[in-house]
Amino acid sequence: MKRLLALACAVAGLVVLAPLVSGLSSSADEQIRQSLESGNADPKSMSVLVFSPDGILFIGDSKGGAVFAVETKAERNDDAEPIQLANVEAAIAARLGTKAEEVMIHDLAVHPVSYEVYLSVSRGRGDWESIWQLPNHVADAGILLKVTHDGAIEEVALDNVRFARIALPNPVAADKKHPFMTELSLRTDTITDMALSGDTLFVAGLSNEEFASALWRVPVPFEDGTSATTVEIYHGAHGTYETHAPIRTFVPYELGGEQHILAAYLCTPLSLFKVKELQDETHLRGRTIAEFGSGNYPLDMVVVEGETSDRIIIANSNLPLIIVDSDDIEAFDGQIIEQPEQYSAGVEHVKRSGTGIQQLDLMDNRFLVTLQRMPNGSLDLGATPLRRG
Repeated sequence: MKRLLALACAVAGLVVLAPLVSGLSSSADEQIRQSLESGNADPKSMSVLVFSPDGILFIGDSKGGAVFAVETKAERNDDAEPIQLANVEAAIAARLGTKAEEVMIHDLAVHPVSYEVYLSVSRGRGDWESIWQLPNHVADAGILLKVTHDGAIEEVALDNVRFARIALPNPVAADKKHPFMTELSLRTDTITDMALSGDTLFVAGLSNEEFASALWRVPVPFEDGTSATTVEIYHGAHGTYETHAPIRTFVPYELGGEQHILAAYLCTPLSLFKVKELQDETHLRGRTIAEFGSGNYPLDMVVVEGETSDRIIIANSNLPLIIVDSDDIEAFDGQIIEQPEQYSAGVEHVKRSGTGIQQLDLMDNRFLVTLQRMPNGSLDLGATPLRRG
């Protein structure tokens, strides 16, 4: 209860009045469902998980340089309360027959129909040696689990399922090494985040181009026509333009009647890209609108719709929750093109309690679902209401 109250205070004022307009239309969802074929889906690394509104699970496979769309079967549960489970790593370890300290969760996604929580998992946490490593840097997530409403952990089989697969054009080569973690293949960052908007799946990560940071646009249902744009930003904390650092987390968002990608990077610049300028085989410079502080990975990002404006919530590796008002983003017409004098700069933001939150998702825009490392070391699956009253 103390945890729930603390996090509720952290996101106070995020009142949800209506569903966000995002994801696939119902017709597009049905089209991709019809395009799936039965077989064995075999992602080599389940780096990123994203659901369509109807429950198609998109799996970003960094090692395989591809995206899978997998049909999930679930009963609608509109009256479901959010799942809360303390020490989720211990529960997973008991299910997998291993130790809790070996369990590593790579991503979380809430099923939009059943509201069960899906997790991509590996047994690799014992090899985590550096604060600069993320789960996908340490091991390949090869296990897909779901947490049910009775707190059970169930494995989600990917053999004999209906699925589709699409390869990303020109993903970063496996033999390219990380610039400062030299033992690490950059292939682990082929896919760093994904998001649905309309009939497009946006995929961020690293390509094999000279300017490696990339945004792919994948048509949904999967078909020919995936486009790739290399992107760069000015990083104020580093005092330079960066073309190799991948976007770490992002959301599609409409500003001034135009669709944008709102993207966060390591150390922690926030930048905007106009979607209409993401053309195939071109290079695009984004507009850096904020610097939130160096020495930090932005881990996850969600948009919560409010009464008069929206809130963008960012979970971080070493910073508390960062909350940005959409009105402040829209009102900011400048950009950061030189090294700021202060630790943070640009768009107004607030940092609120929430240190240790590793993953975020929304449950029907009523709850903020989180994975949070607690002071006692436990990783807890929790949820905070986003409605007042």
